[in-house]
Amino acid sequence: MLTRMLVRDIRGLRRLIRPERLQESVPVWMDAVRALIEQYGAASAVVSADSYGQQREAAQAAGRYEAEPASGPPAEQVEKSLRWATKDLWDTEAEQEPFEVRLAQAEQRAEAVAQKLVADQGRATTRQAVDRDRGAIAYARAAALGGCAFCKLMASRGAVYKNARTAGRDANEKFTGSASVVKFHDNCHCVIVPVFRGQQFELSAHALEWDRLYTQYARGYSGDQLRRFRRALADHGHLPAL
Repeated sequence: MLTRMLVRDIRGLRRLIRPERLQESVPVWMDAVRALIEQYGAASAVVSADSYGQQREAAQAAGRYEAEPASGPPAEQVEKSLRWATKDLWDTEAEQEPFEVRLAQAEQRAEAVAQKLVADQGRATTRQAVDRDRGAIAYARAAALGGCAFCKLMASRGAVYKNARTAGRDANEKFTGSASVVKFHDNCHCVIVPVFRGQQFELSAHALEWDRLYTQYARGYSGDQLRRFRRALADHGHLPAL
């Protein structure tokens, strides 16, 4: 719901970009998108904090803990993301494409990075709560059915996301940086599921099938696991055919 509303509002800002006045209008547009990211990011964090409390109560976790909404991304991260999104508006090598095409592409990239920044603030709220709550022991990743192979592989690992070793940093080069031991990409709709002490986490039926496919077709092929897993998913109807 938040993503749909965010995209709707970003598209409503397109009128701010004036082709005849790019130098003046694009910064105004970026300021407006930045404000939306701040607004929706704060909402994402509050929703995640409330959801964490509800899941904690449902799990009958011992003690008391109230999740705090995570802070928004650093200003420089937002700035860098939006500059990347709009780079082709200024890139002379891209001028072979009609301006309207480049503008539509810039808008799509802006929507993607905004969605990630907003979703990340909610995911950071859950991750932060698990780290601080003595009643929590780990978190799992829940991937959408339409998610990519990487997301489905991470989801099939179950409730292992508490530190870099259990998450698989040694096994996957995408686990880099200190912000989190579980990574997300633009337009990723995965969510973090907290697991509490005394609670038995079980993979969904879909995640169990993804784990079976990985074990059968990819696990024993060092350096080629993700490609083989992607192929197995496609061959078994879990991804579009390659």
